[in-house]
Amino acid sequence: MRILPSLFLGLALITSQAAMANPVTNQLGECLKSNTNGKDRTDLARWIFISMSAHPEMSKLTTITPAIRTEADRGMAQLVTRLLIDNCAEQSRAVMQAEGGQGMLSAFRSLGEVAMMELMSNAEVSATISGYTKFLDQGKFEALLRK
Repeated sequence: MRILPSLFLGLALITSQAAMANPVTNQLGECLKSNTNGKDRTDLARWIFISMSAHPEMSKLTTITPAIRTEADRGMAQLVTRLLIDNCAEQSRAVMQAEGGQGMLSAFRSLGEVAMMELMSNAEVSATISGYTKFLDQGKFEALLRK
């Protein structure tokens, strides 16, 4: 039964990938992924975390200062500029002409997924993410599978 959290996360990733079916968008997504390293992807995940912490329910859980937020925004601007202008200009232009902003969102979603998968592969993060499973009613899940 411990496989359930991984299964749910895997299904979410597969579903998101299926939505990005346009070949032009796929090419940009691949270019973005191939032109980033572990630090870039960690910086992206950090920026996502910092951005999500602005939500009123999340802000109670963090101590992110305006200076930290500004630093993360500057870093993200540098990363996006490098990727779209320097590394993947041809693919960026093709996506903007074919799909506009929606295509860009889809391409960056694939990069965000890779960044999150890298974070999730950390043993401490994996242990924390599956921590809720100790509170699941295993009997109910077993009964579900027997039906």
